[in-house]
Amino acid sequence: MNKSWMHSDRRSKAYELGVEAFLNFSVENLLTTTHIRCPCVKCVNLKLFGVRIIRDHLYFNGVDQSYKNWTFHGEPWEATTNASRNVEEDDDHSRYSFVSEEIEMDDNDFGDFGSDPYEFANVIGYGDQPLYPGCRKYTKLSALVKLYNLKAKHGMSDVCFTKLLILQGDLLPEGNTIPAFMYEAKKTLCALGLSYEKMHACPNDCILYRKEYEDSTNCPTCGISRWKEGKDSILKEGVPAKVVWYFPPIPRFKRMFRSHETAKSLTWHAARKSIDGHMSHPVDSPSWKLLDDKWPEFCNEPRNLRLALSSNGFNPHSSLSSRYSCWPVILVTYNLPPWLCMKQKFMMLTLLISGPKQPGNDIDVYLEPLIDDLKSLWDGIGGVYDAHN
Repeated sequence: MNKSWMHSDRRSKAYELGVEAFLNFSVENLLTTTHIRCPCVKCVNLKLFGVRIIRDHLYFNGVDQSYKNWTFHGEPWEATTNASRNVEEDDDHSRYSFVSEEIEMDDNDFGDFGSDPYEFANVIGYGDQPLYPGCRKYTKLSALVKLYNLKAKHGMSDVCFTKLLILQGDLLPEGNTIPAFMYEAKKTLCALGLSYEKMHACPNDCILYRKEYEDSTNCPTCGISRWKEGKDSILKEGVPAKVVWYFPPIPRFKRMFRSHETAKSLTWHAARKSIDGHMSHPVDSPSWKLLDDKWPEFCNEPRNLRLALSSNGFNPHSSLSSRYSCWPVILVTYNLPPWLCMKQKFMMLTLLISGPKQPGNDIDVYLEPLIDDLKSLWDGIGGVYDAHN
């Protein structure tokens, strides 16, 4: 059966005819119209629906392009030969080299993109899917990564980016796979990244609106409103006066251990011996040895992480006259060898504190969620897989 429609634009006639042919094929083989597995990218054959709902899902969410053998819908299973597997594995490096260039990844990082294997399977599919029929230079994923990189580099708004996607779709040949909406582009790329939490903060740096203050509308310390005040001095309810972005480090640490080479590098320090007696890495420092003496149980497990915490303010605007100050908080993993620990991809952004003024001594208020996670790490967490050992 022809499955080329799965790679067609959802707005095209080919996709529409393909969806109807797929639904007819499923009904004929399964002999039901109400209990059919939905192959959209959101359900990935895990949920059962009727024909009408599946049709809506295929148009709204798109079809899961990694679902090549329709075994859940009556198609006989076709075994993949070892030879074809080897060819696919040889192509992996070239297939994802553009991602490596754009977002600072190496070959080992492709061991795991996220916690959801279906999301990763979708990314694999997008890496194979040409941008338009006959295109050899770009795939759907490589084009999206480059376009999104331009958006971030030049501060393009979501509305502008959506209009750019629509224009690109019109300029490219028929059957192109450029998404028509910003939401769809984000969903395609989400498997390459990790989640973050957006927290409201008191403009005077008194508290974060979390835990017992989550539902508060005024700061219990200074009494100022949680919401932003407009030019007409009217509060814009629902619009926070100050925001801090938190990027949880624990999922990223877990992901580091799931990469074979990175997990191996994280225990590099245990076998490290200073040859010339000089300090060339923090493992040679008195502070490191003091930690080993004070907490011998911590020292006995070389996979336990030694972290450095760093922060500084910078002006995100090009105008030097602006006094706006934004503060990133970064974690550095000292377990790694010196040629890796200060590389950009291993320097973890954990907090981004918005301005316009520096937090000063009140930065401890913003560090609260990070300290909570660091305490959890100290007590020990489960669900960590060491790919090296």
